[in-house]
This record gives sequence, structure tokens and C-alpha cells, in this order.
Amino acid sequence: MRFDFADLLIEVIGRRASDLHVTAGAPPMVRVRGRLAPLEEFPELTPAETREIVYSILTNDQRQRLETDWQLDFAYQIPNRARFRVNAYFQRSALGAAFRLIPEEIVGIDSLGLPATAHEFTRKPRGLVLVTGPTGSGKSTSLAAMIDEINQAREEPALTAAETGHLVFATLHTQDAPQTIDRVIDVFPAHQQGQVRVQLSVALQGVMTQQLVPTADGAGRAVACEILVPTPAVRNLIREGKTFQIPSAMQTGMGVGMQTMDAALATLVREGKISQQLAEARSSTPDELRRLLGAPPLAA
Repeated sequence: MRFDFADLLIEVIGRRASDLHVTAGAPPMVRVRGRLAPLEEFPELTPAETREIVYSILTNDQRQRLETDWQLDFAYQIPNRARFRVNAYFQRSALGAAFRLIPEEIVGIDSLGLPATAHEFTRKPRGLVLVTGPTGSGKSTSLAAMIDEINQAREEPALTAAETGHLVFATLHTQDAPQTIDRVIDVFPAHQQGQVRVQLSVALQGVMTQQLVPTADGAGRAVACEILVPTPAVRNLIREGKTFQIPSAMQTGMGVGMQTMDAALATLVREGKISQQLAEARSSTPDELRRLLGAPPLAA
């Protein structure tokens, strides 16, 4: 191979990138503050080189699983430097891999800019909390912060609590709270969905949907979070399959910690953290966002 793979990973760490993508026919790509860019000092990779990279960090058992399933999730560590979550896969008969850098230090809920309700989710004695959003939206980072807070607050570690079925955190690739509820229910056959709605209406303790938005100064990204708190009214909507009414319940639920995505984006605009133009581009209902900001609706 024309370069040392360890040097490539150290370059990722040095650039404070969140991801490294290794694919045949392209140079290594890194994601920095949400944007992909090539590492131009490294060559375009051949299929033989991507295979050598991936196979050099796998055990024999992992190689067999990769060749059987055509994809593999595993962890890789540079001792005393960094840990990575890796997905290796076959694409057009060539091997590729995506490396996600796992921070050594866990950032707290407040430092991440998550809503105060995230603290409340960690204090629930039992139930289900869902953290959702697109790939690269910071779900794992938010989960780590909440679980770390549980570990600090409880004498017994969070893992023990999870094993006994008290409080469970999970992630989904959904864009808002109503879609999250529908996604969970739609996994089950039609004849079971009525019962699942009842179970979910009882077990659910919260939904936090997030996205990362580039800041106005270009120096980083700010998190915008939609929060659903399952009040009795919301639980009733879930039971009755009326998830389309959940956004209205969220708009009137600020007093119990709820927040729509438009409200979160509007707050970031008012604080000067993101531009209104970008907020409107990230909103699914720009006219509602403009209303919250006191701006006239968009022209038809």
C-alpha cells in the first residue's frame, strides 16, 4: 500500500473530523462539521488498497462474517489515542468502510446545547426514550451524555438498570416525533398494531429529534431539538392512532418541556447562532418558522 493506514487515522484525529470514508476509486474522505471533503494528500484508492485497509484490522472470524453477510459492524481502537465505530461493506465487488470517531471525553447535556428536558429524561425510573434524527445528527453523542448523567446520579450503573428493564434508550433515523411513533408501530404486522399502540402509549417517556445546523460564523454546528413529552393527551393520541395531531399538542406543551423543531430553529436564529435563511431551509414548515420569528409568510 502506498501509505500507512495509521497515518490516515491520525490525520482524521488531527482535523477533528467526525467520519472517515474509504471507498475504491476515490481518495479517503473526511466529514468535518457535517461536510465531506477529500484528503488530497492521499491517493485515489484502488480496490486492492481498500481491501488491504479493511482486512488489516479484522480478525479471522470477522473476515468470515464480512464475506458471509457482505457487511460488518465492529469497533477499532488506536491505543491511547482514539476509538472508532466501523461499518465495512461490499459495494460493486469492492470493499469500503466508514469510520466514526468516538470522542474520548463525554460532553455534558448542557455543553452540547440540548434542551433542559433531556435532563428530565435521564431521571425517569422506567420506560422508553427515543433519540432520533438523520445520520450524522449527533444521536450517539446525545445518548452518551444522557447515559453518563445517569451513571453519575445513580449508585448502580446504567447498564444494570437497562438489564433489569427499567429505562431503555434507543435511536431511530426519523425526522420528527409523529414519524417516530408511526415508524415504531409500522414495524409490527397490522393485526398487532392496536396492541402495540397501547403498549407504546404506556412505555414511552420521551422523543428527542435532532439535527445539526452550521453556525452563522462557520465555526461549528448548533443542535436543534424537537421534544415530545408523553402527557396524558399525547398518550391518548398514540393509543387512538392520531399521530397527525401530535404537532398541535407539542405547540401547546411548552410548559411541560415540549418543543417543535420550528421553535428550536427560531430560538437559534434569535440567539444569532444560525441564519434565518438556513433555518428556513431546514424547516419542514417555513411559514410557521417565519411566524415564530415575526416575519411575513413566504410569497405563494
